Amino acid sequence: MKFGRRAAPRVSVVVPVYDVEDYVEECLESILAQEGVDLEVIVVDDGSTDASAARVERFASPDGPVRLVRTANHGLGAARNEGVRHATGDYLTFADSDDVVPPGSYDVLLRQLRRTGCDFVTGSIVRWETGPPDDGGDRLTPLPWMRRLHRSRAALMIDQQPEVLGDVFAWNKMFRRDFWDGAGLSWPEGVRYEDQPTTTEAYLRARLFGIVPDVVYHWRIRGDGSSITQQRSSLQDLEDRWTTKRMALASVTSYGAAKVEQVFRDKVLAGDLHRYFVEIPGCDDAWWALLVAGVQELWGERSLTHSGLTPAFRLVGWLVEQDRREDAAAVVTHVVGLGRPLERVPTSRGPRIDVPVIDLRTVAAEAVLLRNDEH
Repeated sequence: MKFGRRAAPRVSVVVPVYDVEDYVEECLESILAQEGVDLEVIVVDDGSTDASAARVERFASPDGPVRLVRTANHGLGAARNEGVRHATGDYLTFADSDDVVPPGSYDVLLRQLRRTGCDFVTGSIVRWETGPPDDGGDRLTPLPWMRRLHRSRAALMIDQQPEVLGDVFAWNKMFRRDFWDGAGLSWPEGVRYEDQPTTTEAYLRARLFGIVPDVVYHWRIRGDGSSITQQRSSLQDLEDRWTTKRMALASVTSYGAAKVEQVFRDKVLAGDLHRYFVEIPGCDDAWWALLVAGVQELWGERSLTHSGLTPAFRLVGWLVEQDRREDAAAVVTHVVGLGRPLERVPTSRGPRIDVPVIDLRTVAAEAVLLRNDEH
């Protein structure tokens, strides 16, 4: 009896689409150019109002790898979940429709998954900033903290490297579909920053997860400021950010490992706060009140002075905890205007940062003192 050759494992790529007619073709071309993998591409048009769906239709065919699913607009999380429901592959990955997957990325991720038997694998990324030729053109910028988290190939448990919880992105990872389903994973719906709760659950539930140092994703930073992560000054954005931070922290707390929780609270949960702190000058009353409430809730028992923020923003965090709006705004304005790290001043307790715009006699010493590795 003759048996046919066993088909290669299939990788399902879920691509949510909403009003990205200028970007989606480049995204799909980069996915379809991936070699060494059997691809199924599920594009979910989330009620686009532009020509996005028409652009996708050029790639779709009954016998081809690209399928287009149309839904009413329900947001990114719902679109991803809809795509997963249509996916039939052995492996599952995601791509946002304004980004690009560099050549060989899926092959690298799949090889690490199959070599190690991990439940999922994550790779490094670069920021892709597009610009006109007379302004230097496109720039690919590595993220130092991502390179640190992806130094070498490895297969780990979360207790061995809890800081990797800071790699919250959906689209630089490949999951075994049976792990995804068995762990009950899905993306939160109706809220922004849905990546963090789900990826946190994945790390905590994985028997082993894999890491590769390769850059497997180019994250486009839109020059027009229209992406979700470029709208931090809005009240809704901050509300959503606190919601997803609470969800992720609840998962880590339930995991029950004190070391993991401390690293998560200090180095991961606080990691992006500086992006909100720079919005303090000129913010409205409601936004400031929400910022203070969230910081006090999440770090009330363990001040942001313990966090992995830079010295200047640890001070801003302490001022937010104390509800000192004018001082926080003054420090942020000074730091941003300076454009470089604050000067160091020697004291009997060790060096501290120089902050001439506020009265440091009213500030806790731990909020301005430098750590040993910052001298």
